[in-house]
Amino acid sequence: MNNLKRHCFALDLIDDAQLIAEYKKYHEKIWPEITASIVDSGIEVLQIYCIANRLFMIMEVNDSFSFEKKSKMDNNNPKVQEWETLMWNYQKALPTAKVGEKWLLMEKIYQL
Repeated sequence: MNNLKRHCFALDLIDDAQLIAEYKKYHEKIWPEITASIVDSGIEVLQIYCIANRLFMIMEVNDSFSFEKKSKMDNNNPKVQEWETLMWNYQKALPTAKVGEKWLLMEKIYQL
């Protein structure tokens, strides 16, 4: 039985083919410190999908995960901060995002 909780997020990329290609290239080999920070926070599965300049992320987390814990860990990790700053060169907040918000949590509206 799967006890993981799933969260889905959306974010846009700057609508530029070269920047989108660069962003995808970075994600072919994520920095090991970033992978470690993801796993250490209780995330067991993380997938990012892309269509045009729209990103969709699926995150499956165990019971040790909380958004507060992940945020605190990220804020105290210089390598994560470096990665996030770098990624902002490619990412573009969704129109409904508040200042500084990146990935927005999506509402599940249907399940079979």
